[in-house]
Amino acid sequence: MKTVERWFSGRIEQEITVIRWGTFGRPVLVFPSAGGDAEEIERFGLVDACGPLLAEGLVKLYSVDSVAGRAMITKADSPEHRMWLLNQFHECVRWEVVPAIHADLGGQAMDVIATGASIGAFNAVAVLCRYPDVFGAAIGMSGSYRIERFYDGAWSHDLYYSAPLQFLPGLEGPQLDRLRGRFAVLASGEGAWENVGESWQMAAALGAKAVPNRVDNWGPQWEHDWQTWRQMLPQYLRELS
Repeated sequence: MKTVERWFSGRIEQEITVIRWGTFGRPVLVFPSAGGDAEEIERFGLVDACGPLLAEGLVKLYSVDSVAGRAMITKADSPEHRMWLLNQFHECVRWEVVPAIHADLGGQAMDVIATGASIGAFNAVAVLCRYPDVFGAAIGMSGSYRIERFYDGAWSHDLYYSAPLQFLPGLEGPQLDRLRGRFAVLASGEGAWENVGESWQMAAALGAKAVPNRVDNWGPQWEHDWQTWRQMLPQYLRELS
């Protein structure tokens, strides 16, 4: 069962689309890679790969347009605007997309699993770290966690608040306390275009704050590609659901 919802978000000053697959189960928000749209995971077979989980009612998949990722990759606006958009995109996810998911669940405020590949993995881990009040776990696949290179050397507080590798070292208080009760899986291959070192860097930042996490190295036969992610995601969702 597939449903599509679209609305104008004042936070990101444009329309955003959220799509759902499935009827019952743990809510899973899948961020597209780079600048993909909400239907990307269906076009590249990730929804079909999770078909048995959907049929069993273990998960409901949701996906959202990668608004900030698209700007990050195309560099259509100034670095300052792109960093602002990244921060606002995460705020849109927290205050608009997650409430829409909870409404779709009949008002149940269930913790959401965040996941994605490449830039989608960055977004998944970022929202877990920023909003552990609504996200219970993150599955980062082939993650690109050092995103500073996409902003032409510029920096702003928007980037600081959006990037876990920047804000985690200074994180304290109730947000960190809650985050320590969450879990992140950081999975990567070592084949073409993979960089498992970024997963280890993210794990070190989480571990330094006593946030439970695990790095899974799938080895050199797994590349930075949808074939890899179609194998990874069902395995981890079954483990966490």
